[in-house]
Amino acid sequence: MTSWPILSVVTFLPIAGALFIAFLRDDEAGLRNARWVAMWTTLITFAISLILVWRFDPSSADFQFLEKRPWLGGTITYAMGVDGISLPFVILTTALMPISILASWTAIQRRVREYMIAFLVLETLMVGTFCALDLVLFYIFFEGGLIPMFLIIGVWGGPRRVYASFKFFLYTLLGSVLMLLAIMAMYWEAGTTDIPTLLHHAFPRALQTWAFFAFLASFAVKLPMWPVHTWLPDAHVEAPTAGSVILAAILLKMGGYGFLRFSLPMFPEASVQFAPLIFALSIVAIIYTSLVALMQEDVKKLIAYSSVAHMGFVTMGLFALTTQGVAGGIFQMISHGIVSAALFLCVGVIYDRMHTREIAAYGGLVYRMPIYAFAFMVFALANVGLPGTSGFVGEFLTLIGTFRINNWVATLATLGTILSAAYMLWLYRKVIFGKLTKPSLFHIKDIGWREMVVLAPLVILTIVFGVYPKPVLDISAVSVTQLIDNFQHAVASVQSAGLAR
Repeated sequence: MTSWPILSVVTFLPIAGALFIAFLRDDEAGLRNARWVAMWTTLITFAISLILVWRFDPSSADFQFLEKRPWLGGTITYAMGVDGISLPFVILTTALMPISILASWTAIQRRVREYMIAFLVLETLMVGTFCALDLVLFYIFFEGGLIPMFLIIGVWGGPRRVYASFKFFLYTLLGSVLMLLAIMAMYWEAGTTDIPTLLHHAFPRALQTWAFFAFLASFAVKLPMWPVHTWLPDAHVEAPTAGSVILAAILLKMGGYGFLRFSLPMFPEASVQFAPLIFALSIVAIIYTSLVALMQEDVKKLIAYSSVAHMGFVTMGLFALTTQGVAGGIFQMISHGIVSAALFLCVGVIYDRMHTREIAAYGGLVYRMPIYAFAFMVFALANVGLPGTSGFVGEFLTLIGTFRINNWVATLATLGTILSAAYMLWLYRKVIFGKLTKPSLFHIKDIGWREMVVLAPLVILTIVFGVYPKPVLDISAVSVTQLIDNFQHAVASVQSAGLAR
């Protein structure tokens, strides 16, 4: 237990900022103050979250910074804590929020107060998802994040925003209803919703099977996995730039985090049995969506399909159930959070100037926007998985971890790296290189100081984590090792019990 509830502070401080903004006047001064309150709230939240890294003990696999209070009827508790698996996602969330607020500074001109409130509430729900140590509390945070993102897309999105927001909402809600049923069954079986207790509870084989699929229904949509990925391109295309950033960088990672926190440790027998199914879906996602990305004419849609392909590497690595595979899956999620956020921010830069995302509308930007061309190059190469960028480390580890289990799966997944090079280099050539022939681009301006402040930290992190991935890998190393050990012990116990019978 810590002397002060730091996780609750990090989680709920954005709500305090949202309440403050709600009481501001709806005039020009009030809108300006709303932006500044949101910015300072997210910056302070990020600064406090860094204390977690400073005081975190990476040599322990236990949950740290524990908070536990009775909540609903004495059965469901308000329980918070982080370990080496959840902490990187908390930091990623708090780090990207001020960047998202700054990216929205001039792009959002209507209902600014409501927009900032939606983002701050979303931050609370996302951080709470990664910190919750009670199943019901996790479910509330996990599902609650739907509401502000639904509003962000539906109110501040593009022409088809209502269609995209409802599709996003219905897809994710339908999968999560099945997860709620599984949570109820787990409570009836174990008599508790406490996650640390459930991690060591041996669920019956039959319950594991259907609970695995119930959780899969929710996490597969959120990740998203093929074939329940179709909501993602529509949501990305219609969402405002900062909405796409958070959707790709954080909300998608909740699915991968769910597999790590629930599916693998709580349903080990089912995970072993259905790993081939996950491998098959991952390979289809990697190859099929990469081919679809090659055919796109909209920059945002291309990057959205690219996200589905890269998440295929994550699920493949996690269900390889090797140390390298799981560690690579975690690193790939963190790296993709940085790189995909940066790519959507780069799209937002040119969209703010030209108000079109059609690839054909661009060409020769390197002559007018050299600084932008450099930043876009770094992120494009990271998305390809070039050695020296963060994108390489995660993909390489997931491939190594999977190769130890199944040569064919790893070999087929490697095609995804070739295809990603094809579509990203093609995109870069069409947008950045070529002759500057379109009159509309003759006077386009390079990125300003605000956009530099937004993109510079992401450029630095992409290169630093590509050359020196140790900080991320070290934080999660002990927790990953314990996850694999507990998994193998649970499977071995079942196998020995079967032989004894």
